Amino acid sequence: MESGEVPASTRHPAGHADATAGPVRTYRRVVAARVGGPEVLELIEERVPEPLIGEVRVRVEAAGVGFPDLLMREGTYPGGPRPPFTPGCDVVGVVDAVGPGVAGVRRGDRVAALTYHPPVFGGYAEVVCLPAESVVAVPAGLDPAAVVSLVLNYVTAYQLLRRRARVRRGERLLVHGAAGGVGTAAMQLGRLFGLERYGTCSAAGARVVADLGGTPIDFRTEDFVRRLRALPGGGVDVVLDGIGGPVSVRSYRVLRRGGRLVLFGHRSTLVDGRRSARRLAAFYAGGATAVLANLLPGGRRVLTYRIAILRDRHPDWFRADLGVLLDLLAQGEIAPLIAERIPLAEARRAHERLGEGGVTGKLILIP
Repeated sequence: MESGEVPASTRHPAGHADATAGPVRTYRRVVAARVGGPEVLELIEERVPEPLIGEVRVRVEAAGVGFPDLLMREGTYPGGPRPPFTPGCDVVGVVDAVGPGVAGVRRGDRVAALTYHPPVFGGYAEVVCLPAESVVAVPAGLDPAAVVSLVLNYVTAYQLLRRRARVRRGERLLVHGAAGGVGTAAMQLGRLFGLERYGTCSAAGARVVADLGGTPIDFRTEDFVRRLRALPGGGVDVVLDGIGGPVSVRSYRVLRRGGRLVLFGHRSTLVDGRRSARRLAAFYAGGATAVLANLLPGGRRVLTYRIAILRDRHPDWFRADLGVLLDLLAQGEIAPLIAERIPLAEARRAHERLGEGGVTGKLILIP
């Protein structure tokens, strides 16, 4: 990656660069200059942004790396940004400047935020300006990398289980990609909610799923439909599917009467972290088929979820749910798995590693 001054047209949408003359401080951020693979990510340097009315500027301590970032980079994320843009949906950091009209947030506060506020994304940066209403206070003494794991992955898992599937103690849960970021979160939360847990994963991820109290199912060598339908009572009550496509159709088949399948991801649209037109078509065909299954008798339902949509409709839910998770983290009831802490300048490597698959837990960028 190369550093350098960039024209105003490539500045961060939330940059609001100070136009006053004279020496100014600079900061670095990662930019996806165009649609494509990890090679399109560039590290640039420019003037530090000034927060506008209602905004705060956050000095980023940790930024999460997730599949939405890969989908945005490939241009397949619904409602995603157009290049050039800075990826990154979740950050933790310290407020170092407060814009006019901001109340309740002060300089020096440690905060967490879901940065998905189109046209602002921008977590892969040393600083980012965000709406003050979007940040959540972080208790002292918590590891920023652990906290940032909560913002996207754990809130997603919590809301999938509580807000969408409305799980009940004693129910059976199947999580696809159970060794990944959202998967390990769902496994840990499922234990707290008293669920019997199963998770599809690779052979390498089986130990992780088992250590979290779940029953691993190797998706390469086992038929999860046959395995789960052979259980006493046949099937499961809830399936969390962040993969999509044909997997969604097969997941519907393992639901018991009254079961819920929640679709929340697009992982199947990528091959080795790159966009696949064939997979994209299969994803939408599979999703449509699964949703149409709502018309069938038997009481089984197919639901959908996107964290940004629910956050925008019910911002109080997001704040409350993240607050619950922060308390659980402080009490030691949950322990996010950190796959690796990677320097900001190595964002390309982070995308390459996530695209290759087999990542256990959360990848974190450290400015």
